[in-house]
Amino acid sequence: MLASVDLARAMPERDYDKAIAAEQLRLRKLHFRMYARRVPVLAVFEGWDAAGKGGAIKRVTETLEPRGYTVSSFAAPRGEEKTHHYLWRFWRALPRAGHLGIFDRSYYGRVLVERVEGFCSEDEWRRAYREINELEAHQAAFGMVILKFWMHISQEEQLRRFRARERDPFRSYKLTAEDWRNRARWAEYEQAAEDMIARTSTAVAPWTVVEADDKRHARVKVVRTVAEAVARAVG
Repeated sequence: MLASVDLARAMPERDYDKAIAAEQLRLRKLHFRMYARRVPVLAVFEGWDAAGKGGAIKRVTETLEPRGYTVSSFAAPRGEEKTHHYLWRFWRALPRAGHLGIFDRSYYGRVLVERVEGFCSEDEWRRAYREINELEAHQAAFGMVILKFWMHISQEEQLRRFRARERDPFRSYKLTAEDWRNRARWAEYEQAAEDMIARTSTAVAPWTVVEADDKRHARVKVVRTVAEAVARAVG
């Protein structure tokens, strides 16, 4: 499926400012209604390294009331987290009623990086599809709106962004040896992402693949998708 995504989709710069402002204003109004009606919303962001997750998250939250949302970033489990089931630390970060929770990386690491890098057994990552679907079904039954974004870029665009980060003293810290190692295993990660989307895109928690070679198009699509999902939930 990912191979068929049209990464040529783009938004002209002259249209971007107006489009992003309109979607952000719409989402801001919906955010207050979401709070008033006690609807929890979870937005999960996954995707390739340098695909623009941080920039998209910034545009989602840029005009929102700061007390009404939380951004949670997840790396490898540490300390107490290792003594619990892998979903435990994510359960603790789920948004409460009326709030927006954003996961920058998520429990999908079990079927992505942990699968590819061998950090869990095959039985564990295969079982995780069912465990994750059950988690999301439980939250949807509680009334949570769940959105999941796969930020998709080409190998060529990723390399261009890696090189740009290398030259930028303000962003070079974002490029690590791990990013290069992951890039070398592109085919394995792509297969893992394909399986993840096929097995965990459900009626209550669908995946949205975002064509992210063009950052302007990607950011507008993400904010619009969040706004539309919240609008359906709050009326």
